[in-house]
Amino acid sequence: MTISEKEVHEKFGGRLRTRVNGVLIHDEKILMIKHDMGNGKYFWNVPGGGMKYGSSSSENLKREFLEETGIEISVENFLCNYEYLNPPLHAVELYFEVRQTGGKLIIGKDPELPNDKQLITEIQFLDIDILSSIKNEEKHRLFWGIKSVNDARLWKGYFNFENNSIK
Repeated sequence: MTISEKEVHEKFGGRLRTRVNGVLIHDEKILMIKHDMGNGKYFWNVPGGGMKYGSSSSENLKREFLEETGIEISVENFLCNYEYLNPPLHAVELYFEVRQTGGKLIIGKDPELPNDKQLITEIQFLDIDILSSIKNEEKHRLFWGIKSVNDARLWKGYFNFENNSIK
């Protein structure tokens, strides 16, 4: 059984979320996760997730990375923040460069969801050619125009790409 788009919106929508995301580059490839968004829709992004109250950005990112990928990380440079606004989903996302310190790559789980409604369908290191071949609507906006994996290391500042969907 898979999750429906309605269930994704009910679980994660209707509120502002703060998320942390980690960019792990290895052998000129970026670690990406393919999420099932329901109703045949998919979304590729780097590992990450919601912050828990009382834990720092680094602590939250280490927890999310381990849950989703089985990889232990150190959190390195802050890259940028991005405001994702596509109602009912709204998130302020913090992006950090990360380095692997241990663990083994696996398809992890989201502990907030039951086993039969998991979102993660695939995890892999993608080179720029494969990443570029994914349709824009199926990957995070930050990855739409990058020309090399090192472009991700150059992100600085605040991005929202005019996703002003509320008029």
